[in-house]
This record gives sequence, C-alpha cells and structure tokens, in this order.
Amino acid sequence: MRILLTGASGSIGAALHPALVAAGHELRGFGRDRSRVPATLPFVSGDAITGAGLDEALAGIDAAYFLIHSMEGGAGRGAFADNERIAAENFVAAAQRAGVRRVIYLGGLVPQGQALSRHLGSRLEVERILLAGLPEAVALRASIVIGARSRSFRFLVHLVERMKVLALPAWRDHRTQPIDVRDVRAFLLSSATTPHARGGLSLDIAGPDILTYGQMIERIADLMLVRRRALNFGRNATPIVAPVAAALAGEQAGFIGPLMESLSSDLLPRDDRAPALLGVRLHRFDSAVERALREWEARESLAAR
Repeated sequence: MRILLTGASGSIGAALHPALVAAGHELRGFGRDRSRVPATLPFVSGDAITGAGLDEALAGIDAAYFLIHSMEGGAGRGAFADNERIAAENFVAAAQRAGVRRVIYLGGLVPQGQALSRHLGSRLEVERILLAGLPEAVALRASIVIGARSRSFRFLVHLVERMKVLALPAWRDHRTQPIDVRDVRAFLLSSATTPHARGGLSLDIAGPDILTYGQMIERIADLMLVRRRALNFGRNATPIVAPVAAALAGEQAGFIGPLMESLSSDLLPRDDRAPALLGVRLHRFDSAVERALREWEARESLAAR
C-alpha cells in the first residue's frame, strides 16, 4: 500500500515508521520540518493548519495516518483546540479531493459521564471530523503511552527522578489503563490493512493493567530502584502543582496543564474488543516500563538509576 505518515517526527510516528517499511508499504511523510525525520523517508513539506502541501502529500495515497497533535497552541487557552480542528478539516478536504478513504487517527480515551478537559475535548472533535468526512476512517483512543520517547511517560519518569517527595493532587486516585508503545504501533499498523476495521470505526485501545496514577508512579519508582515518599494535595491543587511539576520535569507548562486537567477522572476503555478485532496481543505494564527505561538509558542517562 502507498501510505502517508504525518507526525513522523513524534514518538508514535517514529515507532510506526520502521514497522510500515518492514511490512512492505510504500511510505511518504508530511510535516513542517524535513530535518526531524529520517533522510530515507520520502517527504512533502507543508502545514496542515494552513493546508499547504496537503494535496501533493495525499496524491496517489491508499491510506493515511493523521498523527498531528497540538498541545500548547498559541496565545489563548483554546488555541491548540482551534489548531487541531482546522488541521483536521483541511486534511479531510484534501483527502476527499485525492480520493483517500482510509485515514487512521490516534486520540485519547474519553471519561464516561464526565466533563471533558480541553485536551480530550479537542481530540474527540478531531475524531468526529475525520469519521464524518471519510468513509473508512479508523479512530483509536489511548491513555498514557509507555515508551522511551512518549512525552507523558517521560514526564512521569522525570518526576520520579527529580522529586524526593512526590506531591500529587487528587487525580492520583483516578484509574486508567496505560499501553505499551509496541501495542499502539501494532494497533495502528493493523488498522490500515484489516478489512473489517472500516466504516467510521472508533476503538479504545488499552493495556491489560488497571492502575491509578499514583500506582503508576509508585511502580515506575520501584522499577527505577528508587524510593519516593508521596505527599497528597487536595482536590483543587492541580493549578498549583502543574507549573511546579513542569519546571521540575523540564517540560512546558502549556503541555503539563492540559495534561493534568485530563487526569481529573477515570480514563478507562468503553470495551475490550480492539485486541481481538485487530489481532493484537498486549504487554503488561511492568514489561512496558522496563523496556522503555532500557531504551531510554541506551540513549541518555537517568540520574535516579
């Protein structure tokens, strides 16, 4: 198949790229910065927000991965959501002009019966736009991805590494099902080719372990062989903790704030049909973390180890 890969420089795109090549697909990349992707990847420079380059990128393509996310955005609280919506609308219009029917998107798990954070509300709106505009679109929803390049996982590791006392707001008690980046890659790969995974399909993908965020951090600390004492903050402490945590982890507050807002309730899958439907076997949480830490340490040191 001739496949377009957007977001090739991100953690998911970088993991998916070699798998698509190994599967024998003819690959083309799209993005704003050619220097951030391997030189061997045929590439079209452009910008989904302005629409530049999309027609060229999608010409002759059988399936496309829409892995374009904008967490921080520009000025204003809703800027990243506006950017994501505009990018999705431009992508759908260009895909329709090119006759591309299958587009695969990776968004976030949605809390059941709860108000959506800015981050998750934006991801759900992008999903809606893609599924409404393209007849064979597939939308996958995931929680925290465990991988050496995953921004959310790196944030948690840096907290464990740099904070002797872990100050956690009330979201520490909310549950989710983190997923190994290897399993995300397998789900994405299968979504492009599985015949019955079509027709405006939305699937939740999740690892086999249900953990609170506090338990996740404790397990990461254990696997890093360090001891950390937890200090529990009250329910409304996220606005206070988020900028401090961002500074300690070397992250942007504009990323950590919306991320922490998304932890304000349980994030669990609607059902467990995705592994059987797409033929994916799942890795356990500890295995995912251990592999991610090994891969991380092969490239850079961890002070806490």
